[in-house]
Amino acid sequence: MSCSRARLAMLAFALICFSDALAQQGAGLKPKRAPGAEPVTLEADRIEGVSGRDTSAQGNVTLRRDGLSIRADSLKYNEGREDVEANGNVHFERKGDVLTGTALKYHMRDSTGVVVKPEYSLAPRTREGQKAISMRGQAESIELIGEDQFLIKDGSFTSCKPGDDGWLLRADELNLDLTNDVGRVHGGSLYFEGVHVTSTPSFEFSLNNRRKSGLLPPAVGTTGKSGPEVALPYYLNLAPNYDLTLTPRYMQKRGLQLGEQFRYLQPNYLGELKAEVLPRDRITENSRSAISLTHAYNSGGALLGGLNLNQVSDDNYFRDLATRINITSQATLPREGFLTYNGSWWTTGSYSATARVQRFQVLQDPDKPIVPPYGRTPQLSLSALRQGIGGFDFGVSAEFVDFTHAALVNGRRSMIYPSLSFPLVAPGAFLTPKIGYNYSYYSLQDPRLSPISAINPQPPQTLAPDTITRALPVFSVDSGLIFDRQAQAAEHNVTQTLEPRVYYLRIPFRDQNDIPVFDTALADFNYAQIFSENIFSGGDRINDADQITVALTSRTLRASTGQELLRATIGQRYYFKDQEVTLHPTDPPRTSRSSDWLAAVSGGITEHLGTEATLQYNQQDHQFDRVTLATRYRPEALKTLNLSYRFLRDEIRQVDISGQWPLRGRWFGVGRFNYSLSDSRIVEGLAGFEYGADCWTGRMVAQRFALTAATTSSAFFVQLELNGFSRLGSNPLETMKRSVPGYQSITAPSTDTSAGKPFDFYE
Repeated sequence: MSCSRARLAMLAFALICFSDALAQQGAGLKPKRAPGAEPVTLEADRIEGVSGRDTSAQGNVTLRRDGLSIRADSLKYNEGREDVEANGNVHFERKGDVLTGTALKYHMRDSTGVVVKPEYSLAPRTREGQKAISMRGQAESIELIGEDQFLIKDGSFTSCKPGDDGWLLRADELNLDLTNDVGRVHGGSLYFEGVHVTSTPSFEFSLNNRRKSGLLPPAVGTTGKSGPEVALPYYLNLAPNYDLTLTPRYMQKRGLQLGEQFRYLQPNYLGELKAEVLPRDRITENSRSAISLTHAYNSGGALLGGLNLNQVSDDNYFRDLATRINITSQATLPREGFLTYNGSWWTTGSYSATARVQRFQVLQDPDKPIVPPYGRTPQLSLSALRQGIGGFDFGVSAEFVDFTHAALVNGRRSMIYPSLSFPLVAPGAFLTPKIGYNYSYYSLQDPRLSPISAINPQPPQTLAPDTITRALPVFSVDSGLIFDRQAQAAEHNVTQTLEPRVYYLRIPFRDQNDIPVFDTALADFNYAQIFSENIFSGGDRINDADQITVALTSRTLRASTGQELLRATIGQRYYFKDQEVTLHPTDPPRTSRSSDWLAAVSGGITEHLGTEATLQYNQQDHQFDRVTLATRYRPEALKTLNLSYRFLRDEIRQVDISGQWPLRGRWFGVGRFNYSLSDSRIVEGLAGFEYGADCWTGRMVAQRFALTAATTSSAFFVQLELNGFSRLGSNPLETMKRSVPGYQSITAPSTDTSAGKPFDFYE
């Protein structure tokens, strides 16, 4: 048929449809069209048929309707049933999904049908916070089961681009449910770069990492303490706000360990329960276990609560069985619960009341044993603040703690500290005098009377406990000025500030040597601490003071946004009397008239290079007591270099180098070298390689870290990540993120989540 004849045929078909519709309307009938459906348009070289019945088209046929397009050599359309049958060079396109094959049968009313010998390409389904992945493959046939469901028979599936079968799943039957992002496989075989990897009779997998029940990818690796190991997690999606993961883990040196992770989420609370048990350790010949429960409650910010309960079977549990340094280095496991109520009083006043119970399990390092901390059973605390009382601010803090210990003196401490301040604030200046009264009461008893004493148990006795009181007035004045000027830096308008600050503190001496040290230590000497009232953390010691602190800070701010570009600070404390209160009676008191100098600089040297330095200089000994130097170079994403040096006189000298950097082509290197110069040993070493293909990512990471003062452990991770499908091997991402500041995964965001953590709201 010529082009003119084709046009005449199309015109005739349209006139037939139009006249038929007019006839039906004249008879009081509506056209046979689904409610709300768009009309069908049909183009071809030749069209024959009767409106409302069968229509046949041959040659360059195109049928369109509401986002649906079907092209073929020939096509039959039944208007009443809304059925389409197409043959020859079939091209089916629906909302971005494209299927090409030899034949098609399709029912437009319910979006079902079948395509023979197709090649398919499914458009990405966009999910919030994720980058969706395209899917493609071929099959003997594909059944269309609704809008977003495909049953692929004797076919293949991959997320790789056309022409690249980096990984490929072949299956006797594959059901892709894109509504729920689930794939179901029967008779499946996985191929990687043409090599057969594994086969399985049936399994399910998640598309775009959506939550679903089923086996998670196995984790395979090796550690120095446990040898080669494999873990096979099974995930149970119990409800939208509950899930459970069961993980058998086989360790060649240790045996079979069973683990579980249960998570829950409600509008006002969430939590996680984890437990592990190794019925028989082949090395120690003992049963070993661990359990932890974390729970958080929040009722609109007014009522808060939490639980953090932990228990392991022995001191070496984490050192022998864990694979991350932040876990193996744990020395105290908390067992605590708290409840806090935040309220308001008067108009501008607020208060917070907390009840807490806290104990610890101590995991001793035989080379560096520590004294177990006191338990707080219970601790009750109250803090309140009322501002604007005739220009004054009134604050009060109070506390009651019952301290318990198996081997040390037990006792109770009650404390109340009301204070009154008068803040004077003006543009560029402030002055805040403050006066307070700190009163403490101690009730002490012999450790033999402690009900938890395990070292020297004795029968109950009726001895009166010792009591100690301590009362101290506290007076301080905090003042400062702020000068600023406009300037230019690196072709940017900036604001430079000069901020001198002076802080005076006066506290008289009270002898406190009879008071036991329950929870108190010498606070870290830093910039924030030199403007505090007490050099001790905890309430068992309150320093005597007649001193003044002077500091100078300068900041450079971007004028347009207020962003801080650079900050430099220097400060020192000056004493008008010798120190009399020390942590322990045997500790030497300070006799110098000034503290160490503190200096710090932080900010960006250039747009991509940042640095931070803190110095503590002892002018009496003419040497540095503490030095921390750190710099980071980050010119663009996936390029990070970190260098730091840490020095603490007579204790620590460490150099730390880490980074992530492209090597060649798609290869990336990642590593860390943390070396203790004082101990001549590696604290942590990590080296790894990543390869990022278009549709898969490979990772190999080796790690070695110190367990105790005399022992080390090593771990090796190998992982193959198939985008949009699964991960095989052990997951090193958490280790690399913790070890290398600024590390970024090279994987697409849609797969950049850890296996076994399907809850988005937990991330």
